[in-house]
Amino acid sequence: MKAIFDERQWKHDPKHFMANGAILPNPEQPKRIEILKAAAETAGCVFDAPGDAGMGPIAALHTAEYIAFLKNIYTRWRHIEGAGAEVIPNIHPANRADTYPKSAIGQAGYHQVDTSCPIMEHTFEAAYWSAQSAVAGADLIAGGERGAYVLSRPPGHHAYADLAGGFCFFNNSGIAAERLLKAGKRPVILDVDVHHGNGTQGIFYRRSDVLTISIHADPARFYPFFWGHAHERGEGDGIGYNFNLPLERGTGDDAYLKTLDTAFERTMAFGADVLVVALGLDAHIDDPFRGLAVTTPGFARIGAAIAGLGLPVLFVQEGGYVSDALGDNLTHVLQGFSEA
Repeated sequence: MKAIFDERQWKHDPKHFMANGAILPNPEQPKRIEILKAAAETAGCVFDAPGDAGMGPIAALHTAEYIAFLKNIYTRWRHIEGAGAEVIPNIHPANRADTYPKSAIGQAGYHQVDTSCPIMEHTFEAAYWSAQSAVAGADLIAGGERGAYVLSRPPGHHAYADLAGGFCFFNNSGIAAERLLKAGKRPVILDVDVHHGNGTQGIFYRRSDVLTISIHADPARFYPFFWGHAHERGEGDGIGYNFNLPLERGTGDDAYLKTLDTAFERTMAFGADVLVVALGLDAHIDDPFRGLAVTTPGFARIGAAIAGLGLPVLFVQEGGYVSDALGDNLTHVLQGFSEA
């Protein structure tokens, strides 16, 4: 299987995030690249670097205002007396219609939905090349590949059109789907991360040309809390084109695979001719976030089930954090797909 990764994605190296009122080490570490790249190669992937398709594919989903913010905010932040080493907001607007501030502090609160997406000196560069990797992966699928893997890091599925959040800055899976759409395809985004892909949902919520499906831990008591509930079906032209399948905490392999069948039924009803899998590996039983209980052999079953659809598939890396099982989980998904 062909795979895409750019070395500049290493440059995002956040040190902190805040959870439950505590400042903690950031789990979205560059070490994930080392583990995931080796695991993909074990599964038979051969990596190449992406070309530079420019800002167009990113700006197709993200606002110019937000892109400018991401590009410039670290430099502006350094001019604030007493500011920390990372851009982390401490105030947020009550709603998106509130006044857009001139202040760097205010804009950080406007464009960063939570405290788990700190921005450092090279964050924009790493996020840019993570998105370019997704574009290159989409081009492989549009060019006739049966499957391809994109090691997108930083990840993307929590990023909205003008909001970073949950370790995410540019919505890589969405950018790939949009690229495939422009190539004449009819894409479905299937998000299998333990966390709901709220940014992806937000971007496509009023659209009918991309079907978004997310299988995730029930957000009633799990991040992102406010989005990902089963009643969220889309709005306007998008009604019926967003499909959330929340699962009880601790759901294991058999129930997960049964839910995957439900997602496949909706995928085929949409008339999809290509599938973008937002590949979170954090549904694993030993992942640090402890949301679901999929086993490593269960990931092989997921990969094989996806192959059974008979569609070209682009796997775009999302979550999955440093643990003893992280690499094996990726290897099993990709081998399960390739050997099916």
